[in-house]
Amino acid sequence: MPVAVVTDSTAHLPEGFADRHGIRVVPLHVLIDGAAALDGIDVGPAALAEALGQRRIVTTSRPTPSAFVAAFRDALDDGADAVVSVHLSKRLSGTWESAVLAAQEVGPDRVRVVDSRTIAMGLGFAALHAADAAAAGASGREVEAAAVSAAERSATFFVVETLEYLRRGGRIGHTAALLGTALAVKPVLHMDSGEIKPLEKVRTFQRAMARLADLAVEAAGDGEVELAVHHLASPERAAELANHLDERLPRSKGCVVSELGAVIGAHTGPGVVGVVVRRLC
Repeated sequence: MPVAVVTDSTAHLPEGFADRHGIRVVPLHVLIDGAAALDGIDVGPAALAEALGQRRIVTTSRPTPSAFVAAFRDALDDGADAVVSVHLSKRLSGTWESAVLAAQEVGPDRVRVVDSRTIAMGLGFAALHAADAAAAGASGREVEAAAVSAAERSATFFVVETLEYLRRGGRIGHTAALLGTALAVKPVLHMDSGEIKPLEKVRTFQRAMARLADLAVEAAGDGEVELAVHHLASPERAAELANHLDERLPRSKGCVVSELGAVIGAHTGPGVVGVVVRRLC
């Protein structure tokens, strides 16, 4: 393809999707008790859930600019004329900044860096549609526009067992974390302008799951959509939600179920369930 597409490991593309679409994935870093590992390569969901269950210290960090330089140069050396690099919200991570620094070194005229302003399959759908545009022969500017459009048409909702992990990582304010623990309410969160924000609170996790389905249906409207359900160590809940969405959204082009990797899982904790809705029009 004349344009190569790069993303990062927080896209959590289902297994095989990146290879099938020719997308290069740069992993973020996970540190468990200070030992560094690569997200999705050295450590996956099961190991992350086990570490959190053992109350080990888990932190995350962005890829280095040099990792992006290597990915960009490999793509260009393999015959691409340009690179479009699509990443999770810059308000949640320094990953976008690392990619920008790398682009300046490799050549800003050859590398375009996109802030998707979202996470998980919100980012994944953006990377996939960018790759589809690249495969169709689109220019770098057109591939970038495809990524931006796909991200803007996505809505992301999720519920966590506790807001403590998000609070520790600085991804949500202390006041919002208190809302999640007061009276044992379960907060429903969403992506808003590149940030994770509380949307509603309900009394039980089961009600929160029902609310996720309602929000997904509302976000879908009457048009065709692509759907993704994410979870960490909650496959039954994820399958139940995916089945409900299949029943309630007959115009869906299908629902992929993907377990969250170590980086996002470290900030949400085991038990998280989320849904991403991408409107096609």
